[in-house]
Amino acid sequence: MDFIKNNLANALTLANLFAGCIGAIHLILGDYQTTAICIILSAIFDFFDGFVARALKSNSNLGLQLDSLADMVSFGLIPGLTMYKALEPFGNELLGLHFPFEIQYIGLVVTLFSCLRLAIFNLDEEQRYYFKGLNTPTNTVLLFGLYYAFRETGSFGFLFNSGLLLILLSLITSWLLVSPIKMMAMKFKSRQLKDNYPKIVLLAGGIIILAAFKVVGIPMLVIYYMLVSFIFQKQLK
Repeated sequence: MDFIKNNLANALTLANLFAGCIGAIHLILGDYQTTAICIILSAIFDFFDGFVARALKSNSNLGLQLDSLADMVSFGLIPGLTMYKALEPFGNELLGLHFPFEIQYIGLVVTLFSCLRLAIFNLDEEQRYYFKGLNTPTNTVLLFGLYYAFRETGSFGFLFNSGLLLILLSLITSWLLVSPIKMMAMKFKSRQLKDNYPKIVLLAGGIIILAAFKVVGIPMLVIYYMLVSFIFQKQLK
């Protein structure tokens, strides 16, 4: 019984990693619906591994390291591969210039900065009720959400028809991952209404966005999340 109690959270973390591996494979193969399902499963497992660890009081340094390693695949490799796939049609050409390499590899800068962000997060003890910079799961939802909406509905064509804009998107989101900008964490510090205004605004607006735009609303929700975080910077502490 103690073995299960001590390792249940780690098992959920490994389930996150397993789903992430499958999602990455299907992303390369062009099966975006399966990748979307895997990202959702990874996010669920990522939430519940921490929840279970706290509930069972089975937090450990092993669990902390496993969590980051699993997230590196599910929320580090997958967004980088997303930008890699998005840039694939442009070959080695950008703005009429021909480069000695395929520009799709530039998309993997997202994976590099995701790794850096996860390492910084492990060393930073301040990020309890807020994040410094955009967290890796949210960045994954943004980038894959944009690409998935484009593939399924043709939305955001202005973005995916421009290699320059895709590279800029990769660089901007990479910077956001390690930026000092505070981003909201969905952890409630207290039950007082004044302490939870940002979360209430986010939830209310998020429901409206998803109801109105459905699949297209997923990346829009992330942009809205960042906007709300910017507005309420002083209340995030």
